[in-house]
Order: sequence, then structure tokens, then C-alpha cells
Amino acid sequence: MIEYRIPKKLKKTSKIAIVSLSGAVKDIEPIKRAENFFGNLGYDVELSDCLMYKNRYMAGYDEERAEELHHYFSREDIDGIICSRGGYGALRLINLIDYNLIKNNPKVFAGYSDITILSAMFLKKAGLITYSAPMASGDFGAEEVSQFTVDNFFKAVTTDDDLNFKAKKFYKSGYAEGRMFGGNLASIVSLCGQDFIPDEKFIFFAEDVSEPVYKIDKMFTQLFNIPEFKKNLSGIVLGEFTNNDNEEWLDELFQEFAQNLDIPIYSGFEITHSKDKITIPYGQKAKMENGILTIFGNE
Repeated sequence: MIEYRIPKKLKKTSKIAIVSLSGAVKDIEPIKRAENFFGNLGYDVELSDCLMYKNRYMAGYDEERAEELHHYFSREDIDGIICSRGGYGALRLINLIDYNLIKNNPKVFAGYSDITILSAMFLKKAGLITYSAPMASGDFGAEEVSQFTVDNFFKAVTTDDDLNFKAKKFYKSGYAEGRMFGGNLASIVSLCGQDFIPDEKFIFFAEDVSEPVYKIDKMFTQLFNIPEFKKNLSGIVLGEFTNNDNEEWLDELFQEFAQNLDIPIYSGFEITHSKDKITIPYGQKAKMENGILTIFGNE
């Protein structure tokens, strides 16, 4: 069995690095606002020298982004790494990463969307618990930062408290337990063909943005068709699938999943690209029971 590593929680005066590992950052101003946001709370913030690098639509060349990742994980003075944004580019790094370095230097690592790819691979290859969490540019650097998002983030990364989230809808009730695994659906599916699925029971959480229902169907079905995925899947937690083309079809699709899968499916969580979002400790143990998703603060 893999040895899981929970990073030390952040505290005031912790040093945080803001890095770009995916899509190119187009505007420095939101990053500066994020820097000020954390600085005003007492955190020491370092902006990566490569933050604004560009290679087409990505934040620099693959080797540059992998080197940045290694640099900040290897530094003992860095307590947390917050990604600047998603986009595209993380998939190109997975065969360049030194997973032993990640394993031997656990620290808070936060991001969502395309960053899901790194969280999934860190969990599988290094046993690192990360955070599906808000990012610098679009969240902490917004002109109006969501207090809901902020409160959920800091509860997850600064305390050992259990996190409890109530479902707004049930497609299938019941009990499930396992490690939190999933994230952005399209990003997870892009890992098919890699060794990325947990070797033990997991609760799959998912969200996406601007995907038509037939593609959501296709991506879920692709995962369900993987024997290892189907075997270890104990429950499904659905976030938001914003800007899809047909809410009625989407609802019918999830009802169909509920009929075909003998597992609980809860829906209506603020796992999303939208402004108000919860933070999910990625890889942490959790349970689904009586309409509540509980993510445990300790192993």
C-alpha cells in the first residue's frame, strides 16, 4: 500500500509561492492582488520568476515549468504552493516530474481545473494529499474575493477539522467511504492510458465548465469502462457543470448513472469554476452518509 503524506498546515507567517504550471498568465494585476491578499493576512508571499513566461498558450516551455515545480518543492522555506491559473499545460509535465522529490518534500499544493492532473499524479505516484482549491488569478486575485471561498479554503489548509458538506440533491442515497479523487472531469479523462487510478476505494468528485452533455456522458462512460476505476469507485460527488447545453439532459444522465451503478450519488456541491467554491483535500479519507459528505481532517 502506498504511504500517504499529509502536508503541514499553513499558519500565519508561512511562506507561500505563487507559480504558473499550466496556461499562460495574461495579466499580472490579479496576481499582484492575490499577493497583497495573502500578505495582508500575514503570509510571506513569493512570486515565481517564471510566473509570466509564455510559450503559445502555456506558461513557458515544459522544462521550465517542471523546473519551477521542482524548485519550490525542494525549498525548505516554502510551506505552500498556490497555482496561478488552470488552462492547459499540466499534462505535458507528468513524465518530467521527479515524484520522489514530491514525496520527500510534502507541502500544501493548491489548484483546480487543469491542475487536477498534477493532484491526481501526485496522489498516485507520491502519496501526497493536495487541495482542489481556489487559485491566485481568478479567485484570490479577483476584484471582489468571495468570502465563502476564502473561509472554506483556510478551514481546509490551516486546521485539522473535519469538513462537512451537505448535498442539495440525491440521485442515489446510501453510504460510501474512500479517498477523495477526481476534480475537473476533462482533465481526469486526459490521463486515461496513464497509471493514475487509486489502488483503493475512492469517492469520485467531478465538475466541468462549457462542456455539452454528450461529452460529459462520454467522459464519465470512458472512466466507468475502466475495470480498475469501476472496481474501486465507492461513491460519486457531483459539483457544478456550468454552461452545459441542456440541463434536462444532464439531469437525465445522472439519473441513468444512479440506476446503473449501485453506489450513492450526491449532487449540488460548490465544486466549480464559479466564484463561490469549496476546497477539497485531494486524496484525504472521506465518507458519504445521510446526505453529508465528510472529509476527515486526519488519516
